[in-house]
Amino acid sequence: MRADRLLSILLLLQNQGKMTTKQLADKLEVSERTIHRDMEALSAAGVPIFAERGTYGGWQLTDGYQTDLTGLKASEITSLLLGSPSTMLGDLGMREHFEAALQKLLAASPAALRQDAEYVRQRIHIDGAGWHQSNESIPFFPAIQDAVWQEKQLLIQYRRTNDIVERTISPLGLVAKRSTWYLVAEVDGAWRTYRISRFLSVLPLDEGFIRPAYFDLAGYWEESTAHFLAALPRYPAKLQIREDIRDRFAEERFVQIKNTQSACNGWVVTDVQFETLESAVEIVLRYGALLKAVEPQELRDQVIAEARAILSLYS
Repeated sequence: MRADRLLSILLLLQNQGKMTTKQLADKLEVSERTIHRDMEALSAAGVPIFAERGTYGGWQLTDGYQTDLTGLKASEITSLLLGSPSTMLGDLGMREHFEAALQKLLAASPAALRQDAEYVRQRIHIDGAGWHQSNESIPFFPAIQDAVWQEKQLLIQYRRTNDIVERTISPLGLVAKRSTWYLVAEVDGAWRTYRISRFLSVLPLDEGFIRPAYFDLAGYWEESTAHFLAALPRYPAKLQIREDIRDRFAEERFVQIKNTQSACNGWVVTDVQFETLESAVEIVLRYGALLKAVEPQELRDQVIAEARAILSLYS
């Protein structure tokens, strides 16, 4: 709508200062001719806007044309700037709304706070996707999101190991963990968590449901995550590790260091927990001569067997 675009132009100029016609057109995804017409409309409405000619020219507002927002601290604005996961907002269809709200917030802030916010924004960027981002397909996400908002039941089919399961569920909330979306739902009186990318079909139903008054999404997710981590398999082992790689080994994703004894001749003895025997063998072999399995004997035997297989392959 044109009214929204006029407001966006006003907020952009208020927050960023001078901008050229092309910059505004690119930002708002319209033609430069449209921008010129919008400028005429703003001027006719009494907005103190003017154009500066020349190489470094552009559109700008008269100095001091702004509304202060009292009670908002620079640290509070900074926290909003840093907490904007654009990928998740895009999945929810809210990226443009977030940007519009941010522009309005900045426009209503004193000039000093806007400068501090821009200073931080140009120096800190948080990317929560991780290096191994999974670009999962979530074609049913809009239907699921609508059902969550409207508190309507869903008939779903999803893949569970080698089976395909059909359920009628009451969707309670969506959770994003990095780039992966999960749906928390009530099924037969119990709360369940579903990975949305594993859904094979989603059919919105007309039947609504009563949301449990005592259900707290963040609290459920925290408790569920704790139970999941506690239920993971554990494989204890004792290792000898070169002291100069101890910190590097401590950063291994699927290893928990339980106890470390004092160093001797550049080596330390460490009690660790792997997830499985297979993962333990893989990690031990990865470090080559910088790490030695001490216990249990089955781990030592498996590492030796794999090492011999490698030698045989290259001989």
